[in-house]
Amino acid sequence: MVRIEDLYTFINGEYVSDKDAVIPIHDGGFTRGDAVFDTCRTFRGEIYKLEEHIDRLFMSLNYMQIKSPYTKNELIKATHKLLELNNHLLTEKDDYWVFLRITRGPSNGSPNVIIHCVPLPLKERSEYYRSGLPLMISSVRRTSHEALSPRAKVNQYINFNLADLEAQNYQEGAKAILLDQNGNLTEGSGTNIFIVKNNKIFTPHEKFVLAGIGRSDAMDLARGLGMPVIEKDLDSYDAYTSDEMFVTSTSFCIVPVKSINGRQIGDGDIPGKITKRLQEAFIDSIGFDYVSQYLSNLSA
Repeated sequence: MVRIEDLYTFINGEYVSDKDAVIPIHDGGFTRGDAVFDTCRTFRGEIYKLEEHIDRLFMSLNYMQIKSPYTKNELIKATHKLLELNNHLLTEKDDYWVFLRITRGPSNGSPNVIIHCVPLPLKERSEYYRSGLPLMISSVRRTSHEALSPRAKVNQYINFNLADLEAQNYQEGAKAILLDQNGNLTEGSGTNIFIVKNNKIFTPHEKFVLAGIGRSDAMDLARGLGMPVIEKDLDSYDAYTSDEMFVTSTSFCIVPVKSINGRQIGDGDIPGKITKRLQEAFIDSIGFDYVSQYLSNLSA
């Protein structure tokens, strides 16, 4: 088991132990949430689509008008070096979440750059791959795209945090899905949602959500299998009457949904036939069975 205190962290050009990775208390990322981040994961210790995540990180930086002290290539090299320092701690059942964070820094200073690893919560999430993920439509709304673009991955996650707390109070293990101001489904905290109806796959418009790398993977795989993928406004009715639902994220990859607001999705098969085909296609594309990895972490 990987212990956080044994890990190295990259901070402003140095590789330090996790306990020594600190930023000034006056940093805007701490005082105002004025920062951007992106998140990758490893498969067998190898990082997945790092370049795509860093491209998105730089788009978020541009949106927030924060200038990175490092180039894309420098961040790529720093991330690979960090994994070289930490990968010996992994067991066969482990993999990493890898976070890249850039704050604006203190008002009279420069941006702070942090890259750090944490073990993926494979055991805590393993049951979702056997029984499905319960979702709850939260009373907390997604921040309007007219106020803050959801396409930028910024540190302002308070509404997602409140929504997930509400979901946990509703049902242990449940994850929240947020509506927009018009009552349409948007996304969860770090997850994109998909609905399957009559062998067609539907997902909210990219303009109103953070377009996850996992979302793009699922859409590309589905189209490669000849499955129609349609972006449109979706509401709770669409979810309640769907044949299947699944969510995507960097860490989840593709995970089936079993219920929403306590209502069973479709006939209750986990995973549904479309979700299973997409899981298998993703496994083939990366050459690693992430579903079996999650299931291997199930408690006896």
